[in-house]
Amino acid sequence: MSADLVWLAVLMGAVTFPSRALPLLAPGIERLPSRVRDYLGLVGPAILASIATVGIMVQTDEARHPSFHVGIEWLAVGACVVLVMARRGLLVGMVAAAAIAAVARATGLAA
Repeated sequence: MSADLVWLAVLMGAVTFPSRALPLLAPGIERLPSRVRDYLGLVGPAILASIATVGIMVQTDEARHPSFHVGIEWLAVGACVVLVMARRGLLVGMVAAAAIAAVARATGLAA
């Protein structure tokens, strides 16, 4: 395991922090047009989605060659998206996705 990933996580947090903290730090943000507030509210989930997409679609072998991957993770993410859209909340979708992936790995359906 490498400590380089810790620095990457810190860097990603520093880059995304301003957009996530803007509502807390900017006085009068509630006076912004609703489209701007909606956009700012979706920056964080968009960044998480892009990170997750790479994590489920690309795998590397021992020689560090990336390859396209289709697995149980796709089902978990699809279930998460459907539940988030239906329930209008992230928690249930995330729990369902984690449960699908955990059960698939525990039963040997996924690596």
